[in-house]
Amino acid sequence: MARKGQIEKNKRRQRMAKNYAPKRAALKALANDESLSNEERFQARLKLSELPRNSAPNRVRNRCDVTGRPRAYYRKLKMSRIALRELGSRGLIPGLVKSSW
Repeated sequence: MARKGQIEKNKRRQRMAKNYAPKRAALKALANDESLSNEERFQARLKLSELPRNSAPNRVRNRCDVTGRPRAYYRKLKMSRIALRELGSRGLIPGLVKSSW
């Protein structure tokens, strides 16, 4: 089980990334627009850098929904390999058959 603080920090980052996504996208579009002057593009980049760092989507870490584990994460299932194996052994995941010999 991951530390509660790390899980909460990641949830806060997810919320911030979602809230700031439209503003961040608009500023990026202005900064990358070749038709604008260099000064306007530079101002857009300055405003972009003034946004909170945790509002950037690449700061969000994929974590297991069951355990909070940050590594060995399956995106499709939103859980780690260890949680998947445990739930599969218990028969809680439909269609999953864990082989054992």
